[in-house]
Amino acid sequence: MEIFQQIVNGISLGSIYALIALGYTMVYGIVKLINFAHGDVFMIGAFVGFYSITILELGFFPALIISMAVCALFGVLIERIAYKPLRNATRIAALITAIGVSLLIEYGVIYVRGAQPEAYPGTVLPSESVSIFGVTISSQSLFILGISVGLMILLQFIVHKTKIGKAMRAVSHDADAARLMGINVDNTISATFAIGSALAGAAGVIFGTYYIKIEPLMGIIPGLKAFVAAVLGGIGIIPGAMVGGLLLGVIESLVSAMGYSLWRDGVAFIVLILILIFRPSGLFGKNVREKV
Repeated sequence: MEIFQQIVNGISLGSIYALIALGYTMVYGIVKLINFAHGDVFMIGAFVGFYSITILELGFFPALIISMAVCALFGVLIERIAYKPLRNATRIAALITAIGVSLLIEYGVIYVRGAQPEAYPGTVLPSESVSIFGVTISSQSLFILGISVGLMILLQFIVHKTKIGKAMRAVSHDADAARLMGINVDNTISATFAIGSALAGAAGVIFGTYYIKIEPLMGIIPGLKAFVAAVLGGIGIIPGAMVGGLLLGVIESLVSAMGYSLWRDGVAFIVLILILIFRPSGLFGKNVREKV
């Protein structure tokens, strides 16, 4: 029964990783860029949600929507200012820029508001316990899981059933051919950044309500773990990011349950090393031969 409870907690944690990982994998699928500033968009989302709840005195869902909207706009600004001028540059130039943008956001927030942490109000979400098959589970865990799964389903609908989703899939497959067919590639890339950043913003609010404490450097470790989740599932593959995030969360919770809580953060990078050695394309990826 204890194991079942840990698995549920792990899935709830993994759903947060999955929401962040979706941004990594969507951007990579479109422009082949690892956006290392994505973890800091997650941090911005957490703070926007916090100020919406404490200063504007909004409930959880209005704060979630505001955070997603602000982060979507923020993601588009990052893409237009930092990445669009490097569209035809080398990958290493774009990667260095992504790291620079990440540092700029982190220390820009510290400069504006200071480095002190904040604490989400404990009454944002109901904190009752629910008994399922004799196992006591926090209602917060179930609530977070439900919201995360709902957002993932919404993303799948956008990607497969809407015009912008079809454009995203076309640009991902062949940007030049998509441009010849009349698709605005620049707007499609901006939309991809907007959607991925909105999901990261939602993950930030969910993380804050669940773990209470937020601070300007909070995006580093969850961002790296979400990157590991994206690689685990297959970078550039949306279902892979979802499964990779959930799987990584469960692995972390089981490691903690076995008494190795000090290895909780390290296990993600052990998973990364193993996946790169034994299946570099990820669980859902296919080995593709490239000419060099």
